[in-house]
Amino acid sequence: MKSKNFKTGKPQVVGFGALNMDLLHQVDYLAGADEETFIKNVTTSCGGSAANTIIGLSKLGLKTGYIGKVARDDPGKILKSNLIKENVDTSHLLLSSHGRSGRVMGFIDLKGQRALYVDPGVNDDILIRDIDLEYVNQSQVLHLTSFVGDSFKTQLKLVGELEDDLILSFDPGRIYVEKGLKKLKKIIERTDILLINEIELQVLTGSSSYQESAVELQKEGLEIVVVKRGAEGVYATNGEDEVDLPPFQVECRDSTGAGDAFNTGFLYAHLNHFSLKESCRSGNLIASRCIQSEGATSGLPDNSIFENF
Repeated sequence: MKSKNFKTGKPQVVGFGALNMDLLHQVDYLAGADEETFIKNVTTSCGGSAANTIIGLSKLGLKTGYIGKVARDDPGKILKSNLIKENVDTSHLLLSSHGRSGRVMGFIDLKGQRALYVDPGVNDDILIRDIDLEYVNQSQVLHLTSFVGDSFKTQLKLVGELEDDLILSFDPGRIYVEKGLKKLKKIIERTDILLINEIELQVLTGSSSYQESAVELQKEGLEIVVVKRGAEGVYATNGEDEVDLPPFQVECRDSTGAGDAFNTGFLYAHLNHFSLKESCRSGNLIASRCIQSEGATSGLPDNSIFENF
């Protein structure tokens, strides 16, 4: 594992991704084209893939920071206040004087499965000149997740400015994998830890074998490839070791944020020098806590969960 001297007061992990207000609708089932269903309940919570993971890491006791953008509207104020409440450094959170903050409309069925609709708002107005490179490079890990629009170009520029000893973790999500491997190549070549689910991996590589795809992606320079397989567990490889673990068996109340919660557990364990297998088990453990509660972060635990790990 790469390491660097950690400077007091600087974040250990910085997240860079979209910030959204999540409007979660509990429905009887997920309706398809020309179908109808009914909404049983609506809840509102703070979201964004990278933000969920960063909040989880903060709950586990790590120093964290966030790079993102919100408008000066009520959702933006709530999103910022939530990060502050969770002890995430917001000194590099961008505030826009115009536009609207991002939001996601989610629909969740009785089995905890979901469909999401994204309204990016000002998330996609971030430019490379808006980012303090020293702030990023003084951290140990930069965790990237997706944007809908032009902020992707800023991420492409940013990865070329990272110091060699900075660990880059990357969860591309469905939006990015649909861009194709060629457009993601610059980020993937710099990535140390790829965190991707099985369906996204199939879309990205065109292969139905997650093991073969993971090995092929390592040829792009990746140190670790982690394939999140939902109810089937997780597969990971670092080129020397392979891990294939089942999930913890718990009742799924809401799958929103499960992959982000896995990222939290994996990155926490990796930074604490756990083995690849232990890091995967840690990811599964945090994800299992997440899906037992509604929303992406309400069920995330503190680091006492590792007392008997």
